[in-house]
Parts: sequence; C-alpha cells; structure tokens
Amino acid sequence: MTDAGAALPPLREVIRRHGLDARRTLGQHFLLDQNLTDRIVRVAGPLAGYGIIEIGPGPGGLTRSLLAAGADPLVAVEKDPRCAAAIRELAEAFPRRLQPVEADALDVDVRNLAPAPRKVVANLPYNVAVPLLLGWLRHAEDFAGLTLMLQKEVAQRLAATPGQPAFGRLSVIVQWLCTVEYQFAVDRRAFVPPPNVISAVVNLTPRPQPLAPASWQALEAVTQAGFGQRRKMLRSSLRPLGIDAAAVGIDPARRAETLSVAEFCALARLHAAQGVEATKAGWSP
Repeated sequence: MTDAGAALPPLREVIRRHGLDARRTLGQHFLLDQNLTDRIVRVAGPLAGYGIIEIGPGPGGLTRSLLAAGADPLVAVEKDPRCAAAIRELAEAFPRRLQPVEADALDVDVRNLAPAPRKVVANLPYNVAVPLLLGWLRHAEDFAGLTLMLQKEVAQRLAATPGQPAFGRLSVIVQWLCTVEYQFAVDRRAFVPPPNVISAVVNLTPRPQPLAPASWQALEAVTQAGFGQRRKMLRSSLRPLGIDAAAVGIDPARRAETLSVAEFCALARLHAAQGVEATKAGWSP
C-alpha cells in the first residue's frame, strides 16, 4: 500500500462514520478481511495496463486491495449514496487513480467507464449478480476478465460440467462465451453482517470467439426448453420448438443435463435454421 493507503482509517471506522449499516434490500454484506480481499485481487491476475471496474464497493475493502495492487485507473460503481460518499473520501487519497461513480450498475454500460482492455473485479450483491453478469456477457469480447464473488450456488452453476446437478442454462450460456475457473469458497462469517449463504469466487475469461457458432436468442430457447423439463428426454422437451435432436446427431433419448455446450450450440443452429424456414413459409415459430 502507498503512503496514502497506509494512512487510511480502519474500515470499521469508515462504516461507523458514514452510518453504513448493511442493507439486505441492497444485497449488502461487507467484506472487511484484507487477507481475503487481497486473495481475490491475486485471482484477478495482473492489473497493470487494464481499466479495472468494481461494482458495489461498499465501504471500500476490496477497493483498497485493488489500489494496493496497482489498479490504475479503478472505477468504482456504487448505488448506495452512503457508500458512494465513503468511496469519494477514499478517492481523495488516490487522486486520478480512483474514479467513483454513483449509479445503479444495472443502468450503466460499464464499458464506457474504463478503457480497454478492461477487467471487472467485484463482490457482487446477490440480488443482481446474475442480471449483471448476463448483461456483460452480451458484450463479452469487450472484457479481458471477470473476477466475481457470488453466492456459492451460483458460482457452482457457472462452473458445472455436463452430468453434474448444478449444470443448467446458466452454465451453458456462460461457458459458451467464457472459460470458467471456480477459485475458492468464502465462509459467511467473513462478512458483516453474515449472509445466510456461503459465497465463492470465480474467474471468467471471455473467449476470443464463442465456443461454437450459435445465436444468443436460439441458445436461450433450446436451453430453456431442455432444462425447463430436465427430467424429460430431448424428444419430449424439445417438441415445443419443433426440432429433432437426431437431425444433428444427438440421441433424442438423452436428457439436457448430459449435453455438452457444443451440442447445445448445434441444437441452437438447428432451431435458428428452422426459424428462417418457418418465416419464409409465412408463420413464426
């Protein structure tokens, strides 16, 4: 930490002074253990040369670790006015390096906040973690990396492989666009206040190209159909889409949870192609 960082007040003092009682309505659970925040930053890899974006910095625990590791510039997006005031105070100790943005991350295109190549490193509020992630992945090619702390159950879904109970729609969409590395779990007692669930850190690295050709819309449709009735065979679960898995070499007796991401992409291409044909015929699928 720089001299400015060494002179910073303890985080608990910041919490007391700014009245930062964590609000569950905002999904707030503050991580104050510097050993843990430093570990998250190490997982994110090199920071030099990247525009770093943090979502929901709270009182600034992870923010301090990012600054200590050399993040420059670091953009911290905070919705809660009380926490935003604490981050502005921290920015005074790191002029030109830390840029506070008081806004709801769901309403902001973070690509406009930091220069490319850019990374997101964040302890995401549980209640908006998945919508935020899916929004970023719509433009996955614009990010060099996403290091995220999430509810452990969600982290496991991101990293799950075919045949595992956690493998589902989110697994397919995310792995289609990124490589996923489950890093480590974080005990609920590490937070103030403790959440009701365990958290976990994952590293997502966007692929130069999606794992296999497919459109987002078609892939969403086939995964929704397949996993919406995951106990059924594909011949039944895909029937509403009017596609036959056998047409792309997939046994219709299999279940969605056994398919690879590439096989889902093949089904998505089939669905998209049939949609074009249906449009030509004068009806919509």
